[in-house]
Amino acid sequence: MKKDSPALTLVGGLIAALGASICCSGPFFLLMLGISGSWISSLSAFEPFRPYFIAAVISLFIWAGWQVHRPVNHCAEGSVCAIPANRKRYQIAYWFVVLLAAVLVFSPYWIVWFA
Repeated sequence: MKKDSPALTLVGGLIAALGASICCSGPFFLLMLGISGSWISSLSAFEPFRPYFIAAVISLFIWAGWQVHRPVNHCAEGSVCAIPANRKRYQIAYWFVVLLAAVLVFSPYWIVWFA
C-alpha cells in the first residue's frame, strides 16, 4: 500500500464505526443470527466509549476524504491518486464506506424500529 493510499483510513473509519455501534446494533444483529446468551448484555459496556469512536470515525473520514478528493496537481506522478481509474474507484469506495459507517453510527436511532 502506497503512502498516499486512503485505504488504511477507510478501513480505520469503518472499524471505528463498528466500535461506535457495537453497544446498540451488535446485540440486535447477533440475535437476528440466532446467537444468544447472557454475554450479549456485556456489549452495552462499550456505550461510554461511543463518543470517542464517533470522533475517530469523523476524523478518519475527513482525512480519507481529503486524500480521495484532493486536486490531482497535489498528487505525485504515477501515484494512486494521479491515475484517473484508481481515483474514481477510491471515490466510489469512499462514499460506500461512509454510507455504511453512517448506518452503523446512527444505529441506536433506527434499530428501535425493528426491536
